[in-house]
Amino acid sequence: MIYLIHQTIDATAEKFPDNEAVQIYDQRLTYTQLVERSNSLARMLQETGVRRGDRVGIYLGKSLETAVSIYGVMKAGAAYVPLDPSAPTSRIAYVIRDCGIKHIITQPSKAELLQKIQAENTALEYALGIEDDNDIPVNCISWGEIDNVPSGGLDDVNIIDQDLAYIIYTSGSTGNPKGIMHTHYSGLSFAKWAAFAYDFTATDRLTNQAPLHFDMSIFDFFASAVACGTTVIIPDEYMRMPASYSKLLADEKITTIFTVPFAISQLLFRGALEQRDLSSLRWIVFGGDTHSPAHIRQLMAMLPHTKFSHMYGPAETNGCTYNNIESLPDDPDEPIPIGRPCENMRGLVIDETDQPVAPGESGELLMRGPTLMQGYWNRPELNKKVFYRRNIFEDYQEVFYRTGDLVEILPDGQYKFIGRKDRQVKIRGYRVELDEIEMALMSHPQVEEAAAFPVENGDGAKHIEAAVKAKNAQNLISTELNQHIKTQLPWYAIPAKIFTVETFPRTPTGKINRRKLQAQAN
Repeated sequence: MIYLIHQTIDATAEKFPDNEAVQIYDQRLTYTQLVERSNSLARMLQETGVRRGDRVGIYLGKSLETAVSIYGVMKAGAAYVPLDPSAPTSRIAYVIRDCGIKHIITQPSKAELLQKIQAENTALEYALGIEDDNDIPVNCISWGEIDNVPSGGLDDVNIIDQDLAYIIYTSGSTGNPKGIMHTHYSGLSFAKWAAFAYDFTATDRLTNQAPLHFDMSIFDFFASAVACGTTVIIPDEYMRMPASYSKLLADEKITTIFTVPFAISQLLFRGALEQRDLSSLRWIVFGGDTHSPAHIRQLMAMLPHTKFSHMYGPAETNGCTYNNIESLPDDPDEPIPIGRPCENMRGLVIDETDQPVAPGESGELLMRGPTLMQGYWNRPELNKKVFYRRNIFEDYQEVFYRTGDLVEILPDGQYKFIGRKDRQVKIRGYRVELDEIEMALMSHPQVEEAAAFPVENGDGAKHIEAAVKAKNAQNLISTELNQHIKTQLPWYAIPAKIFTVETFPRTPTGKINRRKLQAQAN
């Protein structure tokens, strides 16, 4: 019986021991090898003090060790916490402190960064995957030592499907990222649904394009493992070169890709698709943002044998709606609907008074089902706000998650995405809280006020711009401000342009008129 995420690779290793589990470049692990290496890591974690319910950081670039770490942490009874390798060290240190992480899994190239992280008062005790010949003030254990640990004899941690499996941190409106807690039940429920919805089998080869700290990676690794298929990790340099990426898709006979609309557009315009044999490609699944039909229509014409699906769902729900596209809106400016609730999921659209809206009306989308998060780590007040509870009968409540997304119920029952209730935007699929950017800008000693806003690029994508007002009429240099906020924000949240204003346009209530700034930028 499979009820824990890591049991999927154990079960596959028994049925298909030599099936390829994960690949990057010309490096490969069979399911048997993945089980053995993850068992060795789990045993090392247990021997160094990791217990049921602990949190273990994964601070790695894309590699085979990424997969080994995911499953090894869960086999040890802990929850893995992916740390963005490109994030400022101050942000990484905050997550380590906030989550109480004492063990981190990393690689030698991160040694210098780990020194900076440790200088920020964390409680790290062990760094696994790095040689003990540096000045990092923690116990270091190399990958060679880990792989030499016998893969049997794991302690019985007696975890159940309601225990934590992973915590993904995302942008927070308070200025600090917040951790989204998922259990084995929620993660495995999503993986099983995805394998069912897209008819995955042991012959399927899925790409992993998203970094581990991006929730799309859950689909790539876990749905593939449920189906006994292969996860092909796409190196970052291929994603920067669409023609190389499309060649890799053809050479590796990829059957399914799951990515953001921006990457699909780049594949269309710069991927040299007419030169590739993509006859193995069964599905292109996209999510993380809305998409206009024009680019999908062109891709459908170029890849007539490939099916297209729009999957929607914030990290708090994994996936919760989908639209296997059979027809597209005629209006090129009309976004593709985000579809209907996934099987075993239920949606509810409510107005500002928490009352259900009628078809044709818009409101906030709420979701209920097995893929929902357990809540935000260490944020009890926020958890009270984001869950909507409705009494069905005495002593029984339905619990929905408030997505914050505004949708309209279309006549055919699908949802059309309208916008957000808050100031969250999507940049290349990443969630960005504009409030967090403004707080980072205002932490500069010369900034009095700041306003951040999204700007359309013209190709269906967005970037962020910001305006700042200086204290005491001081001169502000945008490059200095950029350097300042780079120490606090991930790369995708850095404004493409920062300009100064003498005064901000105001609304009648005295607030900064960000819509006017946005209109001026467009």
